[in-house]
Amino acid sequence: MVYVKPFEDPDHEQPTRDFAKSLVPYLVLSVAPLCWAGNIVLARGVADVIPPVAFAFWRWTLAFILILPFTRRQMARDWREITRRWKMLFLLAVLGISSFNTLLYTAVHTTTAINGSLIQSSMPAVIVLLSLVLYREKISMRQMIGVLLCIVGACLIVLRGDLKTLLNLSFVQGDLLMIVAVVFYGLYSALLRRRPAVHPLSFLTATFFLGAAGLLPVYLAELAAVGPFVLSRNIVASILYVAVFPSIAAYFCWNKGVDAVGPNRAGLFINLIPVFASLLSVGLLGESIRGFHIAGMSLIFIGMAMFYLARA
Repeated sequence: MVYVKPFEDPDHEQPTRDFAKSLVPYLVLSVAPLCWAGNIVLARGVADVIPPVAFAFWRWTLAFILILPFTRRQMARDWREITRRWKMLFLLAVLGISSFNTLLYTAVHTTTAINGSLIQSSMPAVIVLLSLVLYREKISMRQMIGVLLCIVGACLIVLRGDLKTLLNLSFVQGDLLMIVAVVFYGLYSALLRRRPAVHPLSFLTATFFLGAAGLLPVYLAELAAVGPFVLSRNIVASILYVAVFPSIAAYFCWNKGVDAVGPNRAGLFINLIPVFASLLSVGLLGESIRGFHIAGMSLIFIGMAMFYLARA
């Protein structure tokens, strides 16, 4: 019997491999909102038992301690570039590590999860605007419509389909802090293209350290003003969660995704936070999928498709 090797068409297989490869950055980007979905809700839940700056400081300190054993050799190789570009690293750390999360944790003391989520849903538009200002990055009308559809879809999920909730919203100091937090994280995302040419893990380690160091004086001031918090099993579990998932996993995936597709495209993935929060509630809390979930998710996915398929 003669074995005949099946005909292989490399030209047919190449587009399939290229398509699969092109999806990888978007799958990586999806990890960040999945991890962040529980962050704002968790922050609201522990707001009465742990001060905001303490929560942020120990989050990033623990994240740095956990990641350093795995990145110290890479850090040693990148040390010259890290020290040469320390000013940009420090700026990114202050914007994306120190300021954003501390402002968010402070905001939930005086605002609701709904208000915080609604304000956070504006981040894609903020990133697009900052990219336009900083880099003159063009955006077409179809892309802008896609951004707006994503924002409307996210708001529909947050409001649980009841648009009358908007009439009952009251804005307080926490909402202003959330607006500032969103602008800072938008700047962080837009400026990522200027980050030093170091390994992603070295970048994470350096910014975690600088972010925690930047928070230290503020944490000491808070400690003097309100005193230490009482350590408990729930507090330890909360800090461990935010150190591992919304910090190490989410920031690594977010930074890689922004590098691959740019801040404008990546920014739309912020709107997946309420989508994942809804799906997690179904899986973990036994809630059911409602019509507003489907409508909101549909608008988000349509908006993302319009943005990605349109040309600037």
